[in-house]
Order: sequence, then C-alpha cells, then structure tokens
Amino acid sequence: MLIDTHAHLDFSDFNSDRDGVIKRAQENGVGLIVNVSSSLEGCVRSLELARLYQCVYASVGIHPHDVKDVDESVFKKVSEWAKRERVVAIGEVGLDFYRNLSPENIQKNFFRRFIEISIASELPLIIHSRQAEEDTLTILNDFSAKLQGVIHCFSGGRVFLEKCLGLGLYVSFTCNVTYKKSDALRDLIKEVPLDRLLLETDCPYLSPEGLRGKRNEPANVRLLAGFIAELRNCSVEKIGQATTENAKKLFKL
Repeated sequence: MLIDTHAHLDFSDFNSDRDGVIKRAQENGVGLIVNVSSSLEGCVRSLELARLYQCVYASVGIHPHDVKDVDESVFKKVSEWAKRERVVAIGEVGLDFYRNLSPENIQKNFFRRFIEISIASELPLIIHSRQAEEDTLTILNDFSAKLQGVIHCFSGGRVFLEKCLGLGLYVSFTCNVTYKKSDALRDLIKEVPLDRLLLETDCPYLSPEGLRGKRNEPANVRLLAGFIAELRNCSVEKIGQATTENAKKLFKL
C-alpha cells in the first residue's frame, strides 16, 4: 500500500469527480490519503472529507499565504479541531517568502503558535517552507526538544536537508522531482535515509512530467514511487513499504 501524505481533495478542482478520484487512487494502490488544510474554510472541508471517506484523514492549519486573513480566534479553533478522531496533523503551516502574500512578521508569529498547538496536541507538523530556509530553521530550533513533523514538498538545498534531518523531521517529495530541471532535487532524494522519506502529490498541483498542465491526483503517488525507486536503484516495493511505514509512524495511522 502507498500513502499520499499531502493532498488537497477539498479544493474545488475535485468537486465534479471526487468519488472517482478517490476510487482511482485505491485502484492504484494508494490506500490512505492525508487531506491537508490551508485555510479556515479548508479545515472545515477537510474534517468533512475525513468523516465521509474511510481512507481519508485530515490535518488542520492555515497556510502562510492565508494567515493575514485570520485573527487570534483561529488558534482556539485549530486546537479544538486537533482533538477530533481523524485529525492526524497540524498543517500546512510555515513560511513562504517566495510569494509573500502575508507579511513576514505575521507568518513567523503564526508559525510559532501553530508549533505550540502541535506540541500541546501531540500531533506532527506539516511544514511549508519556500525561500525561507534560515527563518524556518531558526523557529524550528526553538522547539527542537519536542518537535515532530515533515517538511513537505521539499525544495531546499543540501544544508537545509541536513539540518531538517538533524531535527528529526521527515522529508517529503512530490511529483515535481520528475521535471527536467529538477536535477538538484533528484540528487538529494538519494541522500534521504529511507526511514525518513515520505511521498505526496500536493494535488491538484505539481502533476508529474508527461501530465503537466493537467490536474494532479493521489493515484500519481504510484508513478512517484516508481520514479524514486529507479533513482535509488531499488524496487518500488521497497519504497512503498518504507514510506508507508514512515507515514503510519508519523501520523499514527
């Protein structure tokens, strides 16, 4: 069995055929999906998906793009949602200085507060970090003693990878590693210990090479697993077994 550890099936991109997308994932060996929230409304939708589909679990949190649109009351809401039975993580949360859709000081404050909720609820973090490696590490280091989580859709360099691994974090890659210009990421995939590797689609975004321009979906985890197996010169079964065990351990599935 494979696990898509980061999907956005609550997005409107899937409104017309969500049942079919989930069925297709299962037909391709993707037995479990973590649906990751990015907004307040997304949290509500994710909780509902986890209620409706036995194979779907939810995470709750606010993407750094959207933290400018919420107030302090969100922390109480996320803390309460974190207690729900099928909620397995706090996320996605973090820093994005690439698009900077929220002021940096607000992003940093919210990231710290969400880490505190993660620790209090004993749920792992799903961390978004884009062009914010130094600040991400500074904040994470302040909580290193109790930190657990994953750097999702890894896009950093070798030093960032080493420091994330040093903090005990898992590292997740998505289908952008198949792109022709992703040589640096492909090199780093080979260096991640097998017991710290996770797979994700980040769907509907980042469809694999050959399907770019089309909507990504959880079934494509199968393609990703095969691609990484080839990179690491091992069987796809080995990648599947390791990443599934890792996801079950981190998210307590």
